[in-house]
Amino acid sequence: MTRPLLVSASIFASALLVSCGKPDPGEAAAGDSAKPFVVGMEMAYPPFEMRGTDNQPDGISVRMAEDLAARLGRPLEIRDVEWDGIIPALQSGKIDAIISSMTRTPEREQAIAFSDGYVTNGLCLLVAKDSAIQTAADLKPGVHKVAVKLATTGHQWARAEMPALQLVTLDNAANCAMEVVQGKVDAFIYDQISIYQFWKKFENETRPILHPVREETWAIGLRKGEDDLRDAVNAFLADYRAKGKFDELAQRYMAEPKATFEKMGVPFLFH
Repeated sequence: MTRPLLVSASIFASALLVSCGKPDPGEAAAGDSAKPFVVGMEMAYPPFEMRGTDNQPDGISVRMAEDLAARLGRPLEIRDVEWDGIIPALQSGKIDAIISSMTRTPEREQAIAFSDGYVTNGLCLLVAKDSAIQTAADLKPGVHKVAVKLATTGHQWARAEMPALQLVTLDNAANCAMEVVQGKVDAFIYDQISIYQFWKKFENETRPILHPVREETWAIGLRKGEDDLRDAVNAFLADYRAKGKFDELAQRYMAEPKATFEKMGVPFLFH
């Protein structure tokens, strides 16, 4: 995480809850209802974090952020933050939460707190269509080159599990996929939904290996010590799940990949 925080756009959406009687758990952690709830996400990961045709933030994480802010009774501000600056932005108080398809890992838990998990995902591979590679175990040091996106769990996993492999580290997932398309690397290690999407974009050149080399859990990133907010976020996630809101978002934004994953028996999505 060497590059500075980059904020390229923000939007504001207000939602005010009127309570009577016992306060909602989210309201108890809301604090000043006029103070924006600032959520950081990198707008480079459709269908979760992206920009719509009007160039405004869109996607599953955006809809979640809107509903969470409404639950807290605070206006929402979304900041587009580059991935390797997003944890420092949270630590320094520039944002209040990370809702950006972030995997909860022991390394990250040393720096920030996390909510309960809401997605089970996994790391997998994109390879050339005619590649002999069938699993990550087929990747051999001195033979294969592998692309990874900087500061992602794919990057961390490759360094820890296959330290002798030659890695091509880039700060953009699309560039990593193009390395495979152009034959410059033998594989790209990234999350399942992104690998699926890059495969659909380059079906003539690539092949996905979607069964995960490691399953992961996504969660909302929060500052350490803000226990009231974490409790409110967890209550929101439990309620969201119980009301079927995750399923609604999956059907709205990713019906096709969801069906493909289910057909293949590959674990993914909301829990």
